[in-house]
Amino acid sequence: MLLLELKVHLIPVSTPKNGMSSKSRKRIMPDPVTEPPVTDPVYEALLYCNIPSVAERSMEGHAPHHFKLVSVHVFIRHGDRYPLYVIPKTKRPEIDCTLVANRKPYHPKLEAFVSHMSKGSGASFESPLNSLPLYPNHPLCEMGELTQTGVVQHLQNGQLLRDIYLKKHKLLPNDWSADQLYLETTGKSRTLQSGLALLYGFLPDFDWKKIYFRHQPSALFCSGSCYCPVRNQYLEKEQRRQYLLRLKNSQLEKTYGEMAKIVDVPTKQLRAANPIDSMLCHFCHNVSFPCTRNGCVDMEHFKVIKTHQIEDERERREKKLYLGYSVLGAHPILNQTIGRMQRATEGRKQELFALYSAHDVTLSPVLSALGLSEARFPRFAARLIFELWQDREKPSEHSVRILYNGVDVTFHTSFCQDHHKRSPKPMCPLENLVRFVKRDMFVALGGSGTNYYDACHREEF
Repeated sequence: MLLLELKVHLIPVSTPKNGMSSKSRKRIMPDPVTEPPVTDPVYEALLYCNIPSVAERSMEGHAPHHFKLVSVHVFIRHGDRYPLYVIPKTKRPEIDCTLVANRKPYHPKLEAFVSHMSKGSGASFESPLNSLPLYPNHPLCEMGELTQTGVVQHLQNGQLLRDIYLKKHKLLPNDWSADQLYLETTGKSRTLQSGLALLYGFLPDFDWKKIYFRHQPSALFCSGSCYCPVRNQYLEKEQRRQYLLRLKNSQLEKTYGEMAKIVDVPTKQLRAANPIDSMLCHFCHNVSFPCTRNGCVDMEHFKVIKTHQIEDERERREKKLYLGYSVLGAHPILNQTIGRMQRATEGRKQELFALYSAHDVTLSPVLSALGLSEARFPRFAARLIFELWQDREKPSEHSVRILYNGVDVTFHTSFCQDHHKRSPKPMCPLENLVRFVKRDMFVALGGSGTNYYDACHREEF
């Protein structure tokens, strides 16, 4: 196999996947042991694959003993999936999307998950979710379908959160009810199935009568607040920036030309087919890149395209157009989240655990809007968590913690960057987050708009 040797060297199974780095150049979640001194496209791709290995260290649920956990809000990217595009004129990578107990990666709850899902056809979800399969089940994956790796990633996430939030902090009572969960997903089978896998790992008893997923038509989870002309203008300018960066990269163009010759299509057609998506699938599943009688797509091609992707992310942070898009794209879901937190501070016991099963294009704008510009692009099965805490010694005081893939990033956010210098508490006052979402996040856009509607409709942009 093409990549086996690489993986043996680069994924020691006991390596913790996270840790913080003091160097500002390094992004959130570098590994101090194996982080390469310069950007390494293979290392970055392995992090993106997020192949399940040993249980990872995580900082969720860490707080002084006099703090009580009040509510938890979890945003996930779906797990590992089959590509959305194929490289033209090549054979599709042969990945099996049935769930098999004796195949790696494995999770102790895998068989029980399949058994439970196969009995769940009577579950009622908001339309059109009730027409989706509850678990992947094709011998040759369909386009975009969740894989066994993707299911195991989220069973693992669920188990980890269960150990912390239920066993340790008793977030839900033993006789928990349906209204204590808030579950929402886009209308893709991979997001619904990822959400179900996480819940199956998380809940002490997975009772179908208590599981109700709402359907979210927009990948931004903007519900009734999706119309925002200025957001779309930012996106158009950001896409133009991406296009110009591609044009400047002669090595990338040469690589696309070589690959196009191998598969015998025009370069333009190959580029439009987004080969990185398919190549990442080959890479993550240790399947050889495609060959034709003209030659083989190889590791060097992959490295060039992946390196360009990393450079694009770097320039995206510098140019700030994506930040404008992110602020307006993430505001509705952040506003919904603080509303849920505020209701919890009033002692309401509904929606103590919220789960949004989403996409990279959901998490990425939220990370950017929060000011987490150094965060890595959301890997498969990435998780972003908002914890709400109450100080038992001062019950009227509530604080939040933000965690990304198990790393506490609270003091990397725009709204709480300097707070830890003034306060010994390892978290941020809830009012900081509320003020940020209601008003301060729009400062990044310039102009005079201090609310979502004005920022979305301002004319001077």
